[in-house]
Amino acid sequence: HVQLVESGGGSVQAGGSLRLSCTASGFTFDATDSGWYRRAPGNECELVSSISTNGSTYHADIVKGRFTISQDNAKNTMYLQMNSLKPDDTAVYYCAAAVGETGRSLCSMGWTPPGWGQGTQVTVS
Repeated sequence: HVQLVESGGGSVQAGGSLRLSCTASGFTFDATDSGWYRRAPGNECELVSSISTNGSTYHADIVKGRFTISQDNAKNTMYLQMNSLKPDDTAVYYCAAAVGETGRSLCSMGWTPPGWGQGTQVTVS
């Protein structure tokens, strides 16, 4: 049974930083390409960052240079370091055991896809 739990969200002023953590059980992050999605009110879910099994990373253009994804296999935890936050970054952030269009679509419809965390709110003012 895969379970992911996010933490580290909160409220921050524009220009500030937050670090999100995602701790997994029943699954190891080095087994699949994992990532972080977010959904802002009225918007679809979008892939923010991902990390592959070989350690290569992807960051959406809108966060490139500001966000960094990483993982600690010893702790089975994935992180998203978010710097220079903007009000447009306000969203619920979800970690996903495996990235893919099916999960993104379910998220966009308001569902929590299997293998995803419950989400953590990030508010930037």
